[in-house]
Amino acid sequence: MLSEEELARRAKTVLQKLCDRELKVTTAESCTGGLVAAQLTDIEGCSHAFERGFVTYTDPAKHELLGVDQQMLAQCGAVSEQVARAMAEGAMMRSGADIAVSTTGFAGPAGEDDEEGLVHFALARLGRNTVHRVRSFGVIGRDPIRQRSLETILEMLEETLA
Repeated sequence: MLSEEELARRAKTVLQKLCDRELKVTTAESCTGGLVAAQLTDIEGCSHAFERGFVTYTDPAKHELLGVDQQMLAQCGAVSEQVARAMAEGAMMRSGADIAVSTTGFAGPAGEDDEEGLVHFALARLGRNTVHRVRSFGVIGRDPIRQRSLETILEMLEETLA
């Protein structure tokens, strides 16, 4: 797990690249509960690169705020590749941002058929195909799963801006 200083440095680098290219980013978060947005808005001097953040913890919020299809939520489950992609694409369409990232997963104890530590990520960017990533962090605790999720999102942003 990265230190707070390393996370801040990586976030600042990402935001600076966004600023240099006059791009805006938005977040659609479930299991991270706004952690990604908080990290991106903590950086002084680059705040204009952050458009907005959606915290959509429940299925109704994913549907109402991001337009995730209710049938998809019922069939695939909120923690799935399909929903992660739909969250990122919905956030981009509803924000006017150039890039949107999403997280959906089980950060804490999961249900009987669910895998604690399983997180799906997506990154949507105008003019490009939406990218998906999945991580199984294991039973390492809620905060470490959320921190590792933040690291994964920063990694995905770094890759799309490379």
